[in-house]
Amino acid sequence: MKEIKIKINGRKIVCGQGRTIMQAARANGIDIPGLCGHADFSPKANCRICVVEIVGRKNLATSCSTKAEDGMEIRTDSERVKRSRNLNIELIFAEHIEKCPTCVSRLNCKLLELADKYKIEITKFSDRKSKRKIYRFANAVEIDGTQCIDCRNCLTACNSLQKINYLELRGKGVNQEVVPVSSSSGLPFISKKADKVDCIYCGQCAVHCPVSAAQEQAHWHLVEKVLRDKAKVVVAQFAPSIRVSIGEEFGAEHGKIMSGQVIAALRQLGFNYVFDVNFGADITTMVEAEELLERVKSGGRLPMLTSCCPAWVKYIEFYRPDLMPNLTTARSPQMHSAGLIKTYWAEKMKLNQKNIAVVSVMPCTAKKFEAERAELKVSGQPPVDYVITTRELAWLIKKNKIDFCKLKSSAADNPLGMSSGAGAIYGATGGVMESALRTAEYLLTTAQASVCAPVKNKNKLKICNSRIEFKDLRGQDGAKEALIEIAGKKLRIAAVNGIGNIEPILANFKNYDYIEVMACPDGCIGGGGQPIPTNSFIRKKRLEALYKIYGKSKIR
Repeated sequence: MKEIKIKINGRKIVCGQGRTIMQAARANGIDIPGLCGHADFSPKANCRICVVEIVGRKNLATSCSTKAEDGMEIRTDSERVKRSRNLNIELIFAEHIEKCPTCVSRLNCKLLELADKYKIEITKFSDRKSKRKIYRFANAVEIDGTQCIDCRNCLTACNSLQKINYLELRGKGVNQEVVPVSSSSGLPFISKKADKVDCIYCGQCAVHCPVSAAQEQAHWHLVEKVLRDKAKVVVAQFAPSIRVSIGEEFGAEHGKIMSGQVIAALRQLGFNYVFDVNFGADITTMVEAEELLERVKSGGRLPMLTSCCPAWVKYIEFYRPDLMPNLTTARSPQMHSAGLIKTYWAEKMKLNQKNIAVVSVMPCTAKKFEAERAELKVSGQPPVDYVITTRELAWLIKKNKIDFCKLKSSAADNPLGMSSGAGAIYGATGGVMESALRTAEYLLTTAQASVCAPVKNKNKLKICNSRIEFKDLRGQDGAKEALIEIAGKKLRIAAVNGIGNIEPILANFKNYDYIEVMACPDGCIGGGGQPIPTNSFIRKKRLEALYKIYGKSKIR
């Protein structure tokens, strides 16, 4: 990349040609604030907090979208810049009705940080959006029009990243707002395409919103209530990706593995038992592997589609109901493990399942919707009673003043606390398929290379850690394809990373035997309920952490 020379606040800087002023400044330790920008998207320059003064130009420029030019002289700290920046922040507060006491982002709110840093009078202008609606999508996600600052990140996430096109702009000028195109929010149809589009509850709008105007529908207060109910045995179970992402909420490095701290925190919050959803993932793996082999053997419906991502299942139901028979019958990990808690474990503990409350901690907003599906009930009862996101758990920990990073590591309760490394990589794109294929390979070659010698004094076989790995399924590519051979059987497989990358695979649907789809970028580690911010680098660190857990597992 060709280098150019610029000056920022009188300081000489060398940067790559094509860099924006903001990129050049931040790379050299010069802070330029911003709110609407996101690393996953092209700059839109809507908030105008990042304005700078360029010598020789009449108007202030948005540094997020203005490319640095050779010889350019820039001021980020002139009085003109300061006045404009502060005014723009004050005007943003006029668009954002503060609901801080119940907001899960209150303690790490970027907007409040800006107000504090620049000494902003947040009530200088009257709120102009007090009559805007709150749009709720099932029990999973909501967009609060009274808090929207018009950055349009939710619109970009839904329409460009995920390619669902469920959100659109309505109105003109100051009355323009982001709204859903269908009536699933309980509102009248407002678009001609309303009957062709629906929300899949992935929550990418929420994880890309800088001010929590789009967010998960909060259930943490319901969890607090059930924890106070002494008649209930309250059980927590947490998903694979939680342990490598939640630390970010408390200042830990991206991808830091904090399994033991999660368990310890849940116990301090008052949960009677803590189980690991990795156990449920192992069950899903076994069921899915056996079903895949049976379909291949008997000429069943192929390609088989994974079903552990509820946003993907919702996509199939609404957009491609003709492919419903292709979905595996295996339940998702949270539903498998919760079902065992309410049946097998309840019986062993001599507990009435009606007195057990299961709380799932998930990276995913769509899991809230999945938990309420009537068809997934066990013995007439929902296996999962409440679902909270990573952000909601972090909020509860902060609310109760628990010093998360200093917690002494704790272990999950048995028997539903044990698991394999294969369960851990369910949080990564390609992980579900890799786990199932490796198990299918094991089932087909039980007495061959995939199995070590029988364990002494035990009438069972030990799975060897040198078993095959399907590394073609790993990584952050939008779609990964491979032709593999298991015990002489050739299978064409594909793993789709993000629902926005599904169309090319669906166009060649019949060419495959097995397809994994994760609706969110990079899988559950990029889920709609994960810590903010998210970007490709952060998600990569979380992915690496999951594979580190996998690599160190005694059973993989």
